[in-house]
Amino acid sequence: MPTSSASTTDAAKPAASGGVQSLERAFDLLERMADAGGEVGLSELSASSGLPLPTIHRLMRTLVACGYVRQQPNRRYALGPRLIRLGESASRLLGTWARPYLARLVEETGETANMALLDGDEIVYVAQVPSKHSMRMFTEVGRRVLPHSTGVGKALLAHTPDDEVRALLARTGMPAATEKTITTADGFLAALADVRETGYAVDDNEQEIGVRCLAVSVPDSPTAAAISISGPAGRVTEAATEKIVPILQQVAQELSTALTTTTLNGQP
Repeated sequence: MPTSSASTTDAAKPAASGGVQSLERAFDLLERMADAGGEVGLSELSASSGLPLPTIHRLMRTLVACGYVRQQPNRRYALGPRLIRLGESASRLLGTWARPYLARLVEETGETANMALLDGDEIVYVAQVPSKHSMRMFTEVGRRVLPHSTGVGKALLAHTPDDEVRALLARTGMPAATEKTITTADGFLAALADVRETGYAVDDNEQEIGVRCLAVSVPDSPTAAAISISGPAGRVTEAATEKIVPILQQVAQELSTALTTTTLNGQP
């Protein structure tokens, strides 16, 4: 791997966490770039991170040499293509780690359990455990859908600022999958307000007639994630919802703890 002068200055310094300071700083810069939409200037990174420009320049030069960052013609920096492979592999692993928790949802609710992420402007399903009922819902892992017609989409966007939600909806459009699909930005924002108030999201025949889904976000997940159950509307009734939602919320919290527990060499 290419190295930079940062390796002789920052790299040997221990971080407060006991790790390597230059690595922590580099990953912090990558996350700040992602939060800013994927492209930033050095002065913006310096202002947000509090690091001096020479330090940021050394770190970014190393990230560019490794392919994790690209320098644009306008001299701004953008997230690089090598991160795509890492993200795809991490998404697959995330689905693998989630499967035992989804299996528990199936056991306790009787319905198909799913996990989904927000990838750009789309929802992507990364894991599923099917119901044992002969009549059950099936969503292919890797399937992409628009957020406005799904419970997981509502759960994932519930705490996103309204102007960002409106911008996303303007980019994707709001096509009707069924006659019950929400097709206006104001209607969708009202649904997000309901999610914030109740703590869970509902897809009530909005993606497919005859199907209801209940979803919650995974709190403090390293990447925004949501889990859901889906089943026939005749089984996922209002009465069933009262029993299922606390289970969803409990499993989401346990999954969050599992995903955010810091480990070293596989040991807590």
